[in-house]
Amino acid sequence: MQPVEIKKDIFWVGFVDYDHRDFHGYSRSPDGSTYNAYLIKDEKNVLLDTVASGCEGTLLCRMAQVLEPEKIDYIICNHMELDHAGALEAIIERCKPEKIFVSQTGLKSMAGYFDCKDWPVQAVKSGDSINIGKRTIVFQETRMLHWPDSMVSYIPEDKLLVSNDIFGQNIASSARFVDEFGDDGEYTRRVKEYYFNIVLPYSPMVLKTLPVVEKLDIDMIAPDHGLIQRGEKAVRGIIDMYRAMAEQKPQQRALIFYDTMWESTETMAYAICSGLEENNVPTRIMSVKQNHHSAVMTELADCGAVIAGSPTHNNTVLPLMAAQLTYMKGLRPLNRIGGAFGSYGWSGEGPKFLHEQLASMNMEMPAEPVKCNWRPDHEALKACHQMGVTIAEALKKKCQG
Repeated sequence: MQPVEIKKDIFWVGFVDYDHRDFHGYSRSPDGSTYNAYLIKDEKNVLLDTVASGCEGTLLCRMAQVLEPEKIDYIICNHMELDHAGALEAIIERCKPEKIFVSQTGLKSMAGYFDCKDWPVQAVKSGDSINIGKRTIVFQETRMLHWPDSMVSYIPEDKLLVSNDIFGQNIASSARFVDEFGDDGEYTRRVKEYYFNIVLPYSPMVLKTLPVVEKLDIDMIAPDHGLIQRGEKAVRGIIDMYRAMAEQKPQQRALIFYDTMWESTETMAYAICSGLEENNVPTRIMSVKQNHHSAVMTELADCGAVIAGSPTHNNTVLPLMAAQLTYMKGLRPLNRIGGAFGSYGWSGEGPKFLHEQLASMNMEMPAEPVKCNWRPDHEALKACHQMGVTIAEALKKKCQG
């Protein structure tokens, strides 16, 4: 359980969780994640964040390879959520730190989780700093990225930003740095997965925070989940990626997600796809039975058009489609074109419900819902194809505008 020195006398001492799957309500990629914690050796020894409950043994073991845990002087809690602070009580009991630093809002979170009235806690705000010897640690609050108590810690002497949840990804690997991971495409997909399933609702705050980060002299970003970005090129790359994701400019690509009972709605999905692809709009079709709601949301990251399909079921839609829409609406995607379709037997309310749900997310709806009775015949499939054409034209216009 060796620590990893990421800068001179600064060590990664976190935990690689290969087995955990559910993360903030989304099913992350199949190899888990990391809970990153960092230890600084200086005149004052500092631990930045901890790990989830049950992982403290590994954290202490890695710390002990650097120095005796009892020699920790300060603990910094950048965020009180339990994947970062679950082991805090055990670590405090072992280390008995001189001070514990937390954001002012973090005091409330800490008191909600722990009996901390006897802890040596000091609240800090943006611009506050502490001197630990050769180094200074500067605090910057990043409220609602993604909790009210979130903050980051900047060490100017090392050009290092310990960024908490910002710039993270869910990757469980023996690699500690992005350049060691060896798969740029997979790394990018994991960044998008993390952003579009957790950070997306807070995009306005991202756009306010990025200029603050860009003013700092940084050549390394160490997040609390996933891989560390090192080198000016990598730092610039993740910042630019975050800006692009936060701006949510429409892209000429479509997502069709659907559920089906007897394959009629599925057949309609492929007919709509043909209308899109024949008009140069690449399209991904995803069954919500076969794809977790988080995978659908990750695909939406690159899609300017979102088209939903379901048969009518009990005067509404199938349960998995209702769940997908609820999840999507909570994440607040912006600047999309929408569409709705579905089959029915007796009534036919499903497509209208889908249309209304997408419209409530402020999606432009250039086509009326398409529905067909029982199995789609030639005329129904023709209407589906035309929906694809109409949405493709609207999307192209939106992308050009």
